[in-house]
Amino acid sequence: MTRLYFNEVVTRDGFQNEAHFVPTADKVALIDGLSQCGFAKIEVTSFTSAKAIPMLKDAEAVMGQIQRAPGVEYTVLVPNVRGAERARECRADEWNLVMSTSETHNLANLRMGREQSFAGLRDVVAQARGHAAVNVSLSTCFGCPMEGEVPAAEVLRWADRFATLGVRGLTICDTTGMAHPRQAAAMAQALRSRFADLQITFHFHNTRGMGLANVLASVDEGIVRFDGSLGGLGGCPYAPGASGNICSEDAIHMLQAMGLDTGIDLPRLLTLARQLPDLVGHEVPSQVAKAGRTQDLHPTPAYVEELRSERS
Repeated sequence: MTRLYFNEVVTRDGFQNEAHFVPTADKVALIDGLSQCGFAKIEVTSFTSAKAIPMLKDAEAVMGQIQRAPGVEYTVLVPNVRGAERARECRADEWNLVMSTSETHNLANLRMGREQSFAGLRDVVAQARGHAAVNVSLSTCFGCPMEGEVPAAEVLRWADRFATLGVRGLTICDTTGMAHPRQAAAMAQALRSRFADLQITFHFHNTRGMGLANVLASVDEGIVRFDGSLGGLGGCPYAPGASGNICSEDAIHMLQAMGLDTGIDLPRLLTLARQLPDLVGHEVPSQVAKAGRTQDLHPTPAYVEELRSERS
């Protein structure tokens, strides 16, 4: 059976848009709990400016306090050379670099054009050699809310440029939840045939309710790595109306119900998911945390037993 690998992004991608600061100790406790669930990677935090993302101002403290579990890679977002210095000091296993395949979205999100982003990230890749693996997350690969369709050829062009730099992996992001299953399947086919030696991860959002369908379409085309966010937290601030990432526990439950191997301890993960609303101070989109797994049966009502007795 093919093994699937999940990366948990809640404490970076999920938390960065939350209105109220989650205390450092709570972040550390959550990451330590996630470390025991079987994730391939956990995206812990981001070494961006504290002014830009106040929620992640405690990046060094979190990285210094987590208990690293064997077999789990601890990833951080690295935006520039200064972020690379901080990531190196914290001994992050993997540096995740981000730019958009859409010029307009890149300008909105990063305040610079794509060529300028690429030049800066090329320097970061050079800084990583001998210190950490590098993954590049390409945003808006399935559509831009300002430009519309992003041609697959454009996605592949940027993927090629980063592959040439020697990065280990590429994450193909549906940043604004515009992907549909046929599009996801076609993208999977193109990437697998072209970048067989790279780790290819798909990152879907559930903005329009197609997140899990896109995961399934991608699995059918041989993609084995996915990002997910506990509770479905997250979302792109530059996409009006965008909701969060696919919910880790919902996606994992779906795949496990189909008999696929995710390597995840789902009951343990659901315990953490049910604690999340108290941690962030509001309800979260998770469905399985509310309803339970399909195999979690309920007691038979007493009146049903009485009816059975009457009929026997």
